[in-house]
Amino acid sequence: MSLLKLEEYIETGNHHDLEILLTNQPELLREKTSHEISPLLLACYYHKDQVIKTILNHLTTITIHEACAIGLTEHVEMMLKQLPEVVDEISTHGFTPLGIGTHFGQEDIVRILLTKHADPNICSQNGYSVYPLHTALSGQYNNIAKMLLESGAEVNVVQNSRITPLHLAAQQGNIDMIILLLENGADISIKTDYGMTASDLALEKGHKEIAEILHVN
Repeated sequence: MSLLKLEEYIETGNHHDLEILLTNQPELLREKTSHEISPLLLACYYHKDQVIKTILNHLTTITIHEACAIGLTEHVEMMLKQLPEVVDEISTHGFTPLGIGTHFGQEDIVRILLTKHADPNICSQNGYSVYPLHTALSGQYNNIAKMLLESGAEVNVVQNSRITPLHLAAQQGNIDMIILLLENGADISIKTDYGMTASDLALEKGHKEIAEILHVN
């Protein structure tokens, strides 16, 4: 019951009652939520900043993935110095630190991880095969996408439904990233499981000029 209350307070942003609950039962923070992630990561996914602060006040330890999600650069640097092998460690819900940092748009974290040779070509281990480059483009984090490409991210990797980074950029009409992806060898002929090329997806979203540029002759 207490764990259900914890999740409710996180989801609704009720940091006042959360503070009372954690003062009496700080051990709840060591349990997994119904989403199979820690309470702290759950708060990150719900973008509840005050809840995150409240939880941090009651935590004695933090994982590399949690630190990357929040953007705790000093913690991440210290962890990588003490245990370099955690740089590509997979979280309980299937993501590398780089994948998590990218999801939350943490540019400084991504920069640190790539400097420490994080592999930009490890996809999520949760059935969706999402690569950091996919994540960066989905969030429209262009600077992160550029860093990933500069660090050797492969441009033609496919996630669930055979969606490539170029498909995502085309859907968004993100011309800057389309150009960068093409310069790095993006293949305009790859089709999704639904038979759609990047050009088809651009046209579907009303980006006619981009659709023409990406049209397969």
